[in-house]
Amino acid sequence: MLPGTVLGGRRVDLGALQLGLVDSAGVAWRVGADGLQGWDSAEVRSTVTQREAAHGAWIGPSYLGERVITLGGTIVAPAGAQLDAAVEQLLAAAPLDGYATLVVHEAIPKQVSVRQSGKPIVKYETDTVATWSLLVTAPDPRRYGTDLQAGTTSLPSTTGGLVLPATVPLTVSATTVSGAIIATNEGTIGTHPLLTIAGPVSSPTITVQYPDGTVAALAYADTLLTGDVLVLDTDAHTAILNGTASRRRYLSGPWPEIPPASTVRLEFRSAVYNPTATLTATWRSAWK
Repeated sequence: MLPGTVLGGRRVDLGALQLGLVDSAGVAWRVGADGLQGWDSAEVRSTVTQREAAHGAWIGPSYLGERVITLGGTIVAPAGAQLDAAVEQLLAAAPLDGYATLVVHEAIPKQVSVRQSGKPIVKYETDTVATWSLLVTAPDPRRYGTDLQAGTTSLPSTTGGLVLPATVPLTVSATTVSGAIIATNEGTIGTHPLLTIAGPVSSPTITVQYPDGTVAALAYADTLLTGDVLVLDTDAHTAILNGTASRRRYLSGPWPEIPPASTVRLEFRSAVYNPTATLTATWRSAWK
């Protein structure tokens, strides 16, 4: 088979390792029919307290646990040397420290960040064929879309327009900046945007308008100078100024979330207008 040939079954990428294809060395990486266990669902955790002197129980909020995935399949190589090299490539694909991106190619490609969490199993069937199994874990169980969405806005403003007194015929033109980013999550579970504010700006606020009409505001009670960049990770709940300093103590209000199958409006506001201040939001749709 020629390099790049797509094999039957699932197509999965683990870091730089492409499974479900024939690679440049002529090695066929096949993913077995049960070679992607755990991709369909993560474990669910909740607290259940039995009711005293009554039927039933009290149940607390439910959350997804970590996503444990077992990959498995077959390696078919042209010769023994290529098989040995392929096995070493497999063993190195999932890191013990840090994370590799696991991408599953389906109707909507999705990805998670994983780390090796179990002993790899490799069985040499012949000199050129081996079966394998690899256990990896994604601490964040959400399956994210591979398409990174982004939007940037300045503070709201209007420039131009009609100036009186004026003579006919009149020409009226104006440029309006809404100061808002429209963010859509096409998935089945809430996703959290990464928000980046570039100064100069005084006490910026990010207001979120949700589809049900509710409004929430995340406020930063300090000033960003020219060149300052504040990164708000709304999933990790961190606020990092210029890549090093935590500014979490200056924040108040709930962390924004984009609900499943929903669109929100992120509005950038400040009591003092500055034309060079910007808000950038990046996010991915997320699935259970």
